[in-house]
Amino acid sequence: MESFGVFLRGVNVGGVTIKSADLRDCLAALPVTGVKTLLASGNAVMQTGLEAAELKASVEAALRERFGYEAWVVVLPGSRVRELIEACPYPADSKELHTYLTLFADSAAADSLTAELASVDEEWTLLGPDALAWTVAAGSTLDSPISKLTAKAAYKSSTTTRNLRTMIKVRDAAGA
Repeated sequence: MESFGVFLRGVNVGGVTIKSADLRDCLAALPVTGVKTLLASGNAVMQTGLEAAELKASVEAALRERFGYEAWVVVLPGSRVRELIEACPYPADSKELHTYLTLFADSAAADSLTAELASVDEEWTLLGPDALAWTVAAGSTLDSPISKLTAKAAYKSSTTTRNLRTMIKVRDAAGA
């Protein structure tokens, strides 16, 4: 059994509301154990014998069936969540600066986004085929060029972004 972090895209925004208890119940019906939800922004950890791709497909299908929306998730082993946090060259949030990780469900999305970022005047670092770390001045997140790029329809099914503090909570809950 391996521990995984599951990151939902687009919940509790834009009219898609899922309560943590309902999300936990939905996920617990899958072939997983130890489901925990974190915060109200679509983060969960669980253990399973499934491969990451199988877990992703199972979670997306369960969310679509139970909640009736076009669900997309990024699934990372707990050990990879820990590695990404350790590799992040930026500090945890301060009053002046926020640090984010954009997570990729596939390397094609990472390649495409990093190509678009070549002309962006914002600090970012590719952490591998599954994550990009970036910083932005506090209060400017939604207006930042990176945030605007990741909001494009082309990335809707393959990316999601989390604050570094959230990633740390997922790591800790996963026991990684």
